[in-house]
Amino acid sequence: MSCVLELKNLGFVYGAGTPFEKRAVDDVSLQINQGEFIGVIGHTGSGKSTLMQMLNGLIRPTDGQVLLDGKDIWEQPKKIRSVRFRVGMVFQYPEYQLFEETVRKDIAFGPQNMGLEGETLDKAVIDAAAFTGLKPELLDKSPFDLSGGEKRRAAIAGVIAMNPEVLVLDEPTAGLDPMGREVLLSQIVNYHKQRHNTVVLVSHTMEDIARVADKIIVMNKGRLAMYEPTKEVFRRGDELAQYGLRVPQITKIMQDLLRKGFDVPEGVLTVDEAFSALVPLLKKEGQLW
Repeated sequence: MSCVLELKNLGFVYGAGTPFEKRAVDDVSLQINQGEFIGVIGHTGSGKSTLMQMLNGLIRPTDGQVLLDGKDIWEQPKKIRSVRFRVGMVFQYPEYQLFEETVRKDIAFGPQNMGLEGETLDKAVIDAAAFTGLKPELLDKSPFDLSGGEKRRAAIAGVIAMNPEVLVLDEPTAGLDPMGREVLLSQIVNYHKQRHNTVVLVSHTMEDIARVADKIIVMNKGRLAMYEPTKEVFRRGDELAQYGLRVPQITKIMQDLLRKGFDVPEGVLTVDEAFSALVPLLKKEGQLW
């Protein structure tokens, strides 16, 4: 796989040169390949959001570089806007950014600024709405008449409509009820499978990250603590605990069973995986059927 994003010794200092100076990101280097689904975790204040905002030029690094397809995104500062079409950013509570008269116009805002028009623009809007599960009849409503979950999907559709090479989502399911979170996460996964674009997802919910991510970035006090395949990260539960993080609940249960001598596999991350592992064991022990 080819590298789409590379961070080289990336750093950022808030309030540089003032008494309130604070280093939010410190010497982060990593590569993200085309088509990967990357999870990002870390305690509050670990530098996750600052790091994400540097990926598409919303924040200019104090140190180091962000390379998009091998080119420094700040090589030509006047063209940084074009980078934001290629690396789309969905903020936490994106529904607060809705502003147009209709949902259709709101979703069309980004692709219009890219130069799309006519049938091409219409198709981008309709496809993006479909990816996020918005019903066609909602497109001509005011975004302010939608439910909370529908507003969230409309805001995400506005970024997806630009078909970015990299889609960055900072806590996209924050504040949603369990059903709303499940629906939205499934739609993001479906988008990734169909478009094969790179997705970077920040979440505090370990279960969500475990289900969807190929690799995980773990941030701690502004530094890169881990960057490994998902199973490898969650095998290091004791280290995660030192960073104020935890493994998914089902992973902890399976690890406890393993320690007690039960014949269960390591690295179980989801309930479905646990079910598949436990059913043969329960049959063998005569505890099922």
